[in-house]
Amino acid sequence: MANTKLIAGNWKMNGLSTDGLSRAKHIADFATKNKSDLNGKADILLAPPATLISALHDVTKPSPVFLGGQDCHPETSGAFTGDLSAEMLKDAGCSYIITGHSERRAIHGETDELVSAKTAATHRAGMTAVVCVGETAVQRQAGEAEKTVKTQITQSLPDTILAGNTVIAYEPVWAIGTGLTATIEDIEAMHGFIRNLLEKSFPVIATTHLLYGGSVKGANAAQILSCANVDGVLVGGASLNGQEFCDIIAAAL
Repeated sequence: MANTKLIAGNWKMNGLSTDGLSRAKHIADFATKNKSDLNGKADILLAPPATLISALHDVTKPSPVFLGGQDCHPETSGAFTGDLSAEMLKDAGCSYIITGHSERRAIHGETDELVSAKTAATHRAGMTAVVCVGETAVQRQAGEAEKTVKTQITQSLPDTILAGNTVIAYEPVWAIGTGLTATIEDIEAMHGFIRNLLEKSFPVIATTHLLYGGSVKGANAAQILSCANVDGVLVGGASLNGQEFCDIIAAAL
């Protein structure tokens, strides 16, 4: 429903200074060169490892590229060794934070309640949260895909949601890093379901960006971005290739 597509790249635990800066510069140069074409059509977001955020901020600041954190702690500060607050990430140059990614939910055991707290922390710091939801293969095969996504959305969105500070990313877990991509029919059906849920239960963000994530590549980006209620993509592996990610951005123009 959003007119401007959001093209987001989640680098996960990948990238050292040399290759990360080179990749970011490639993307930033592309964005700068195509700034007039991007205007009103596409926003670009990169979520690198936290170790690279400050350095990438220097590279991307002159360009139309936003930076995001991959996770945050709910508290502003404290005795939480190894964690980063939303305020710290904003201070490093972030405008967005990804919350509730399936890898955080599965590997780190994050509950919907914790995701909600992290999303609220992102809002507290004045940033936009990209809240991830999605079902596993077992849940889909059991006919529980919509039920799972509805529960995740309902319990992962805090009272702090406002128009402009929350994005929903639908990532079917079985399609992340597997090479499998949901069919166009599957994507449109779930995104339509999410849109209807927001309109009925969370009207303040009813028109927010709905992103699709799950083995998005340059070759399939245009088709995915043309789907009803798909307002952008959250890209994993393909965002680690600067040219491939630029191809995905170009598909939105």
